[in-house]
This record gives sequence, C-alpha cells and structure tokens, in this order.
Amino acid sequence: MNILVTGSAGFIGSHLTSRLLNDGHAVIGVDNYISGQRANTKRFFDHPRFRFVEADVSLGMPDTHESLDYVLHFASPASPPHYQQHPIETLMVGAQGTQNALELARRHDAKFLLASTSEVYGDPNVHPQPESYWGHVNPNGIRSCYDEAKRYAEAITMAYHRYHGLDTRIVRIFNTYGPRMRHDDGRVVTNFVHQALAGEPLTVYGDGQQTRSFQFVDDLIEGVTRLMSVRHHEPVNIGNPDEYTVLEFAQIIRDLIDPSLDIIHRPMPQDDPRQRRPDITLAKSLLNWEPRVTLREGLARTIEGFREDRRLLESSDRRGWRPLTFHVAGEG
Repeated sequence: MNILVTGSAGFIGSHLTSRLLNDGHAVIGVDNYISGQRANTKRFFDHPRFRFVEADVSLGMPDTHESLDYVLHFASPASPPHYQQHPIETLMVGAQGTQNALELARRHDAKFLLASTSEVYGDPNVHPQPESYWGHVNPNGIRSCYDEAKRYAEAITMAYHRYHGLDTRIVRIFNTYGPRMRHDDGRVVTNFVHQALAGEPLTVYGDGQQTRSFQFVDDLIEGVTRLMSVRHHEPVNIGNPDEYTVLEFAQIIRDLIDPSLDIIHRPMPQDDPRQRRPDITLAKSLLNWEPRVTLREGLARTIEGFREDRRLLESSDRRGWRPLTFHVAGEG
C-alpha cells in the first residue's frame, strides 16, 4: 500500500514507519519537528520506498502525486513538557490537523487511522478503563490542551465516518516506552532511565502510589497494524494491563541500572492521573492481540537504546555539538 504517516519523526511514528517499510509498504512521512527528532527520519532517507515532507499538517496536507491507500494521523506533541510548551499547536493539530488528514483520506478514498490516547479518560473513576467509559477530564486544566485535542479528534473522525462514510479506525494508546524516545520527554520512563544513567536520584511525584500500565513500543505497533486490517470504527484500547505503582517502577529501573541510587519525592503535578490501566478485552477478541514483551525485557532494550544515544551525544558534544536539555516533569 501507499501510506501517509503524520508525525513520522516522533517516537511512535518512527517505529510505525519502520514496521510499514519492513512489511513492504511505501511510506510518505510528514512532520514539522515540533517534538519529533530528525534522527528518526534520517534513518529512512536511503530507503527506496520512503519519502519525507517537512510540513505542519495543521496548516494543510502536502500534495501527493501518487494515490494513497491509508492515512495514519500520529502527529501531536504527546508528553506534558512538550504539549504544555506548545498548547495552541497541540490543540490545532488535534483539531485542524485531524480534519486536514481526514479530508486527504476522503479525496483519495483511503482508509484513515487516528492515534488517540488513554488521556481521553482523564483521571478515571472507572478502573480498568474500557472503551465505553466516557472519562473524567478537566476541560481547562494544564493538561487539557492534549486531552481535549484528542477527544475532539475522535469526535471529528467519527463524524467523517458517519456523515461521509469514510473508512476510519481509532486507537487509544496507553503509556508506551522504548528506544527512540526523546531524552527530554519528561514522562516517567525517560525521567527514571535518564536520571539513573546519569547517577542521579530518581524523582517520584507525590507518594508514588499512583499507577501506570507500561507497554513496549513493539507491542503497540503490532496492535496498530492489526487494527489497520479490520473494519472496526469505534475506539480500541491498545495497552498493557500489567499495573505498577510509579514507586515500584522507579525501584525496578533502579535495580536494573544502579541499586545504590536514592529515590526522592516531589509534589504531584496538577491533574496527574491517579491510576491508569487498559481494559483490552476488545483488542483480544477483535485483533487476537495482547502484549508479549515483559516489562523487564522491554526496559532492558530501552536502557540499552538510551546508553547508545548517550554515547552518540557525548561523541557529538566532543565535536562541538550541544546535547539535548533534559527537563523533569510529571509522569504523563
């Protein structure tokens, strides 16, 4: 197929591009690098079936001379530091960017898949969270630019399906980690791994009893590709139902890198969810999918990826380049 991927320079977008190319598809990647990394697209530049367009999809979609079979909309800042730094851009890519991507799919009579998020559930009162749960979201809080952008994106995607008959999919992505994440991502995995590799204390917000469910990126990409091939228009949760407190997670990463490190506590950020765990009953029955990578296996692969990135950054720094600035923020 000919597939256009918005947000292809992002963590998940680049892994999705890798999978699509490996499966034999042709990919047009689109990104404006507001939170994506140039290294994530440069790895594909020599691939004969990859073409990249630097563009802001909120302003319009690039012209494609070839026909498209699928449009995958993954463009958006996704970590608290990034979307809080760019709240208007985050809202626009969820609103106008999604409509532009939907219109492109409609013009090409292509299928469309929206990358939504578990953040549509907000700070949930239902646990675990099934797709039928409407959520508990602060519509004007510090995280609302991301939460409401994705909720609107889901609404307009369903409107295009119902009104125009567009063949759409919606994946609700739960906490995902793996290689190629930005080191200044600000979410719990990058915070802990970066701090531990630097020999610094691990920062836990609140008492650390808030829970998260972490899935390795390969499991997510498998779920997305399976969803692409079925006709199902309602949202589908893709996540790992194994639930850990943030404090437990910090202890695991500390054990894997340096058991002597301290864990320190900081005040809880505004609207940080108390619990997060997907109900994946639908994904199991519809897609015959469930996560396969264990937490310790996935973390080992992620840590090795971060170590390699640090080696490259140190080498670049010796040649006069400046490494990324690291920011600690809420767990995300």
